[in-house]
Amino acid sequence: MLPRYLENLRTGGLVANREIVVVNDHGALVTLDGQAGYGQVIGAQAMVLGIERARVHGVAVLGLTNSHHLGRIGAYAEQCLDAGLVSIHFVNVVTQPLVAPFGGSDARLATNPMCVGIPMGAGDAPLLLDFATSRLAMGKLRHAQRQGRPSRDPAVMLQEPRGALLPFGAHKGYGLAVACELLAGALTGGLTLHEKPGGGAILNNMLSILVDPERLGSAAHLAAQARAFAAWVKASPPSRESGVMLPGEPEQQSRRRREAEGIALDAATWAELLAAGSALGLEEAALRELAQVG
Repeated sequence: MLPRYLENLRTGGLVANREIVVVNDHGALVTLDGQAGYGQVIGAQAMVLGIERARVHGVAVLGLTNSHHLGRIGAYAEQCLDAGLVSIHFVNVVTQPLVAPFGGSDARLATNPMCVGIPMGAGDAPLLLDFATSRLAMGKLRHAQRQGRPSRDPAVMLQEPRGALLPFGAHKGYGLAVACELLAGALTGGLTLHEKPGGGAILNNMLSILVDPERLGSAAHLAAQARAFAAWVKASPPSRESGVMLPGEPEQQSRRRREAEGIALDAATWAELLAAGSALGLEEAALRELAQVG
């Protein structure tokens, strides 16, 4: 995404060195403006505030508007999990429409992710559910195109005339995408996709609900029930080689593997990164050092 970010910086859809601004503050309910700043910074700042409020009130509801691309929403759930909190996140994406509505034939929605994080107790990996409401996340589609893997031509999503992704689960994923659009884009005071920005900007709005199970009086009960339920579910006779995995387990395995082996980049992605660095005056040797590439 770095080349896209640089283009957004150039055209004004992304603004450097911005922080969250509190728009409305009612204690446990807070509305924030991300000022089109880097989403990875804005989202993290929002969760710090949300965690503080959940500690005080037992619950926090955050409406974050006007952030540039937040990236992986699971990162914000992980912040909450590290603090022992349950969190639910609904996100809409104000950009080029990408996903066809159920029963429609052109793009009217974006990939609108949602995420849930649930702590499983000390020493146990948490449950982390993080997915796009489209059948395929856009990042995975870009990766498939660059890898040249067999498909029904992912290039149609990246050039004109554009095609459309489908929602996952037919009408069910579509319904969830609409809910994300309205909860994140409208309830927070942000925009919905029919008011998409120009210049290729990627704006996110996010509604986050943080709950402290200690303040709810159910932390020990949650941990015990979650562990027992997880063990019961995973004892199901396997229908595939991996057996039963809880949400978040495949990503945990991938993280451990990449921490040990590094992250593979295809040639097209690396070339784009080199071109982006060159536009900023970075030589290839400097980029290779930053990326720890030999």
